[in-house]
Amino acid sequence: MSSFPGSPKLLRGGLVLIDNETGAVQRIIALQYNPDTLTRSLQIKGVSGESGDHMEALRLKGPPVESIKLEVEIDATDRLEVADSQTTQVGIHPQLAVLETVVYPTSSHLLANRGEAASGSLEISPMEGPLTLFIFGPKRIVPVRITEFSITEEAFDTSLNPIRAKVSLGMRVLTVDDLGFDVKGGGLFMAYLQAKEQLAAKNVAGTFGALGITGIP
Repeated sequence: MSSFPGSPKLLRGGLVLIDNETGAVQRIIALQYNPDTLTRSLQIKGVSGESGDHMEALRLKGPPVESIKLEVEIDATDRLEVADSQTTQVGIHPQLAVLETVVYPTSSHLLANRGEAASGSLEISPMEGPLTLFIFGPKRIVPVRITEFSITEEAFDTSLNPIRAKVSLGMRVLTVDDLGFDVKGGGLFMAYLQAKEQLAAKNVAGTFGALGITGIP
């Protein structure tokens, strides 16, 4: 059944993998369903603390550490109803795998490291993967590192392929403290921060009367 022609287009959240130096897009992962809730927490980077130095009490060392948590659903029901050939053969394995491989080094890199180790190389360099962006609408495009990842598979077909699952993601926003200013990720973080400042400027200012006072003593 077609949707009502006047209904707004539903945007989807998702992940995009890019080259941090050039900004070239390597992969786009759109979520099948948007999460019902999204939890964000900010850990403030203040200077003062144990020292009690009053000269440092109001200083900030840098952007706060922002963490994002969400839970997304993946469901093969609609595709199974139309007998989609891939879904009938492998269920939602591809949708799970495209998310999981974000946090894996590639098999080619592991094999290359194995070859270097076998040849006597003393230093094996960790893989530098693409930069992951979390996108949740045009005003929220942030570079992130995935810090938590869990999958609950809830239903299976007769071949034990998963056909319904929930994926819980925990992410930490990467700032210019992590990435620097001169790469694509740093620029995207600064655009994210500047967008916050622009939105804050649109907020209607409060009044002393709303607080029950006439001014600051």
